[in-house]
Amino acid sequence: MTGQSARGRGAKRPTLEDVAARAGVSRALVSIVIRGVAGASEETRERVLKAASEIGYRPDTRARLLARNSSRLLGVTFNVQHAFHTDLIEGIYASADSSDYEVVLSALTPRRDERRAVETLLGYRCDALIMLGPESPAAMLEDLGRRLPVIAVGRRLRDSSIDLVHTDEEAGMRQAVDHLVKLGHRDIAHIDGGRSPKATDRRRAYRTAMRRHGLGNCIRIVPGGQTAESGASAARLLLADGESPTAVITYDDDGAAGLLDSFLRAGIGVPEDVSVIGFDDSRLSRLSHVNLTTVSQDAGRMASLAVDRAVARLSGDEIADRDLVIPPHLVVRGTTAAR
Repeated sequence: MTGQSARGRGAKRPTLEDVAARAGVSRALVSIVIRGVAGASEETRERVLKAASEIGYRPDTRARLLARNSSRLLGVTFNVQHAFHTDLIEGIYASADSSDYEVVLSALTPRRDERRAVETLLGYRCDALIMLGPESPAAMLEDLGRRLPVIAVGRRLRDSSIDLVHTDEEAGMRQAVDHLVKLGHRDIAHIDGGRSPKATDRRRAYRTAMRRHGLGNCIRIVPGGQTAESGASAARLLLADGESPTAVITYDDDGAAGLLDSFLRAGIGVPEDVSVIGFDDSRLSRLSHVNLTTVSQDAGRMASLAVDRAVARLSGDEIADRDLVIPPHLVVRGTTAAR
C-alpha cells in the first residue's frame, strides 16, 4: 500500500524511522540527507529521497525551527486591499529565498487590524518583521523595534529607531504635477488617501508642487481612501460638485481604478475630458484596459532592501543610516493628454 493511500485511511504521519526502514539505512543517515548536510554518498542520498517520496514523508518544519534559537522566519504584515503590496510580497519572497529565510504572511483586513497581524507573527517566533505600509502609532512601532528588528516599508518617521524603506513622496508628486502642467492643466485635484501617515505626506507634497507652479489658488483636495471603492466615491463627489477638474492625481492606483470606472459610467472621457494619474505602478495600472499613467515606486528594489536590512540587523551588522529613500519615476501611459 502506498504512503498516500495509507494516509487517506487515517494512518499516522510518516517519520524519519519509516524512511530509514524503507531505504534500509540508519535514522541518523536519513536525518543527514533530509537536512542537506554533508556525510552521505550521492547513491545513499538518492535512495533516501526516493524512499521519502514513496511513503509521503515531509519534514516537520515547525518542530525543527522550535529546536533552534533562530527560526529563520521573516514575518510580513500587508493589507489585502492594496494591489501594490502584492508586488512587494513577490519581491520579498525572491530576496528571502536567496538569503535562506522563509516568509510568513499576516494580513490586515477590514476586520483584522495591524496589532492582531503583528501578534500572529510574534507567535510564530519570527526573527524580524517587515511591515508594508504600517499605520500604527510611531510609539508602538518604536516599542516593537526594541523587541526585534522591524523594517517599515512605505512609512516615514523622524529620528526612528527602526529601519525605514520608502519612496520620496515629494519627488513623486512633483513629477505628476509637472507632467500635467506641461500638458496645459491648471485645475488639478488630488484625491487623498484618508488618515494614513503616507496620505499626509502625499497631501503635503501635492500642495508644495502646486504652489511651486504658482497654482496655490487651484489646490483642491477631495476626501478619498486607499481602495477602488473610495476612488469611486471621490469621483461621485467631483461629478456632484459640477466643477470637474481637468486633471486628477489619486493617492494610489487602486483609487485611480475606482475613479476611472465611475467616470466611464458617467460618460466622462479619460483622457479626453479629464487626465488621471495614479501612484504606485502596481500591476493593476499595467492592465491593457486600465493603461494608467502613474508614479512608479520600485517594488523590487524596496522589497530587496527591506529583506537585506532585516538580515543585516539579524547578523549584527553596524548600519548608520536607518532611513532608505528610493527615488520614484513617472510612467506615462494612456490616461493623460494635453488639455
